Amino acid sequence: MTRSRDPGPAPSDTEDAALWQKAMADVKPLRRRRPRKRRAGSAEPPQAAPSNAATTTRPAAPVQPPPAKPPAGPRAQPGTGIDRATLARLKRGDIPISGRLDLHGMTQADAHAALDGFIGRAASAGKRLLLVITGKGSDGDGVLRRMLPRWINSGPHAARVLRIEPAHARHGGGGAWYVYLRRDRARDGSGA
Repeated sequence: MTRSRDPGPAPSDTEDAALWQKAMADVKPLRRRRPRKRRAGSAEPPQAAPSNAATTTRPAAPVQPPPAKPPAGPRAQPGTGIDRATLARLKRGDIPISGRLDLHGMTQADAHAALDGFIGRAASAGKRLLLVITGKGSDGDGVLRRMLPRWINSGPHAARVLRIEPAHARHGGGGAWYVYLRRDRARDGSGA
């Protein structure tokens, strides 16, 4: 049988408050968060009954969902196989471009075929960073700009592409894409 220690007299409320104030003296409040929006169809919390029967409650106005924002543009694929320093250099536009393709004025079918041929030739030639200029379109969300990542990710050269990234402003910004190709280790002699 073990003896329990006697904790001694319990601190008074004023001592607790003083200790709490001392402990919290150098604490800074966090930035206020906005309350989470409830999803459509989620259960509403139960309403508290009014304490005064004479008080009338107004029915709550129906909650209108905020207008849907148009997507910011197509998302690039994740950067597996690319280190942070290279990714940062890519986003800053500091890696030399080894090939350019301008798709302005082409139909979707022509642009898709030109892109596939361009990536195939560039990969065969051992090029790494390609700049594909699509333009922004008349409304800022051009069809070619939106379709290019889809074409690459589902096309015959998907395994050759390491990363797709929107181009830096000096290379066309939102109207152009960097296509970063995988190194061909068999061609370099550094792998099988």
